[in-house]
Amino acid sequence: MSRSSYIFTSESVSEGHPDKVADRISDTVVDAFLAVEPQARVACETLVTTNRVVLAGEVRAGKPGASAAENKALTREIVGSLEPKVRAAIKDIGYEQKGFHWQKAKYACHLHAQSAHIAQGVDSTETKEEGAGDQGIMFGYACDETPELMPATLQYSHDILKRLAEVRHSGECAVLEPDAKSQVTLLYQDGRPVEVLQIVVSTQHKKKIGLLAANPKRLKAEIQPFVESVFPSGLITKKTKWHVNPTGKFEIGGPDGDAGLTGRKIIVDTYGGAAPHGGGAFSGKDPTKVDRSAAYACRYLAKNVVAAGLARKCTIQISYAIGVANPLSFYVDLHGEGEIDPARLELALPQMIGGATPRAIREHLGLNRPIYARTAAYGHFGRQPDNEGGFSWEKTDLVDQLKGLA
Repeated sequence: MSRSSYIFTSESVSEGHPDKVADRISDTVVDAFLAVEPQARVACETLVTTNRVVLAGEVRAGKPGASAAENKALTREIVGSLEPKVRAAIKDIGYEQKGFHWQKAKYACHLHAQSAHIAQGVDSTETKEEGAGDQGIMFGYACDETPELMPATLQYSHDILKRLAEVRHSGECAVLEPDAKSQVTLLYQDGRPVEVLQIVVSTQHKKKIGLLAANPKRLKAEIQPFVESVFPSGLITKKTKWHVNPTGKFEIGGPDGDAGLTGRKIIVDTYGGAAPHGGGAFSGKDPTKVDRSAAYACRYLAKNVVAAGLARKCTIQISYAIGVANPLSFYVDLHGEGEIDPARLELALPQMIGGATPRAIREHLGLNRPIYARTAAYGHFGRQPDNEGGFSWEKTDLVDQLKGLA
């Protein structure tokens, strides 16, 4: 039995959170390779800690028709160009602190050649279609709670931190530092968010607000107008409870306060706990990795189903085996409220993206481009498609086709 009234919570983290710094660096590496060679293979993991950045993983760049020696030289050239790009990414986030500084942090790169045994499963030949880069299950989700067709708790959590980052970068709120977390708890009635019950914001800050020592009350007064601006009118009430830096001071933050690793914020990256997750992270992976590309495809299809008015909620699961092109399974759940038989969608949706093979997904969504650093913070979903091909999986260009199925 579905519940008509319930409470739900999601969290987000800022671009300066240690794990997001690591994600940004890993996706900067992906972009660096794809900018030179669209068919490059990248699996980059990043560790950040006090004034130290460490890259590890497997990479391969190769031009069609080039010799093995030429391709190895190209890979070495790209790897050799990474350090200034990594430092520029850290600078863009805003880290110029004693414990983590874009210019002074020690940099170590341990990227090496991709395993030939993995490559042979993925590479296409005259007799074999390009296979999936790994086995796995991926999920996509959409709902009609927000204009972005995202869970409201997560969307507002992202929006809080995006807004605070904007006023930090502009200098409008100069007391803020890059590291921050947010959390939003909503009351739902009949499946709709009707009231904000709790707001949590923990943000790194400078020692003083003006000439006065920073404390949670002063910080709340400083950021509350920016936080309130992201919510629709009426959701925040006099009963809404605020928790701003509930532990007190938060001056030591970022990688100096806590080590960061690529891929540790997969629920923040996706649906805030409102939908299942297959387990695979996105950042640091080129689009032959179905952990990334198939999850994007599932979101794309689910969003179009909801945008077409066929359901208020849609969850899609797809699965693959390493080296095998065609998906092993394709599942659609309309949560008991759809205007169409989910079995019809299970037949039709994969064909709308060329059978949902890894190659078809990449080509349909235009994923072999340097578009990934921009995804590293504030979620991979619920974003606006841009002119460079970023967030192409957020387009709703299948709506007319889907309406024709109803």
